[in-house]
Amino acid sequence: MRRKLLILMVSCTMVLALAAPLFAAGCDEAEPEKEVIVFGAARPLTGPFAVYEEMAFGPIYKMWVDEVNARGGLYIEEYGKRLPIELKIYDDGSDMGTMTSMLERLILEDEVDFILPPASTAFLFAAAPIANKHGYILMGAEGGGTTLTPLLPSLPYYFGVLNYSDHYQMPVLADILSDAGIETAAIMYLEDLHGVEYSGVAGIELTNAGIDIVMTKSVPLGVMDVSSIINQAKTLGAEAFLSFCYPDENFLAIGTAIALDYNPDVFLTGPGANFAFFAGVFGPAAEGIMGYGAWNTKSSAASEDFYEKFIALYDPGLLDWWGHNLYYAGLQFFEQAIEEAGTLDQAVIREVMATSTFDTILGPTWFDMTADGEGGGLLAEECYTGQVGQWQNGVFEVVDPGANRTAPPVIPKPAWPAEE
Repeated sequence: MRRKLLILMVSCTMVLALAAPLFAAGCDEAEPEKEVIVFGAARPLTGPFAVYEEMAFGPIYKMWVDEVNARGGLYIEEYGKRLPIELKIYDDGSDMGTMTSMLERLILEDEVDFILPPASTAFLFAAAPIANKHGYILMGAEGGGTTLTPLLPSLPYYFGVLNYSDHYQMPVLADILSDAGIETAAIMYLEDLHGVEYSGVAGIELTNAGIDIVMTKSVPLGVMDVSSIINQAKTLGAEAFLSFCYPDENFLAIGTAIALDYNPDVFLTGPGANFAFFAGVFGPAAEGIMGYGAWNTKSSAASEDFYEKFIALYDPGLLDWWGHNLYYAGLQFFEQAIEEAGTLDQAVIREVMATSTFDTILGPTWFDMTADGEGGGLLAEECYTGQVGQWQNGVFEVVDPGANRTAPPVIPKPAWPAEE
């Protein structure tokens, strides 16, 4: 019995001796070395919102990634080296449900290092709580946030970049119209969050400025005929026509107004008029049309440099005179915050973003934070180059009152050109 016990003890000792090096090797095995920083996004590569990927934030984030990688990547002190950026982009098909599921897939399954925003106001509203739930920084791009703004104290990882209805476009528009003596306005808006937010804020701001809203009509996405709305605005003699829709609906409204000879003193559209190709599409009819914005090469030397850099890479018609400088500045800010933090830890980077001012193409750039710095933030009013633009002689001029103005507004706008 004693001999069997001795043999068993020797066998166990030999097994442990043979296994020890393997166990030690497993314990000493280091984590795979970090080689890239992955930015993921659910973007509208197809569907009705694909224009935003093609012409709005899409060209900007790609340009920025190429520039960062040309410098060797982002320097992360934690790793003691520069790490190039790798993009992981899913097509959400312009569908909100698809976008939200893909965003969670990027965070939970792909475990990307950072996320980029989806497109449109409603999509941002849906994405912000998801990003915050998982502790991911979400810097906005195409999309406003009037409905999102009251929630910012509970969304510490959200940083809004784009200006929008009450941040501070409609108050500025009301001042412009009031100063020009406009007394009546008609509103057409899209039946989605963008249209609802803009029409609601415009109704308040214009009324406070003494402007009578004589008509407010909604249209569905993809509407094919707005002649009844244009005719009603014409019959009511509305001096200003405001179309808070997306490009297809806005362009339809302009074409219908031309066909029905409705010539209001002010014609403003939402997304669409801010793109450089707009002047080429509508030719002389673009003269005097207003849109969201704004910036141009006269806004600053940095704006002119950015313009030259952009047109060296892309068709000049893709320029967005509303958001391009803001999207690019936001990414410049994000880049500097990541490098300042010296880590890929979202919470650490978020604190840097919430408390820092960095130089971007906008100049000194910072965010006004909510909840005493514990909530989310919006780009500070002082950072914007303009709120309202107007096409004048082929240039999308900033017509805000004050120092940002690059040209005074032309009101009444020129009449539609006569048909040849």
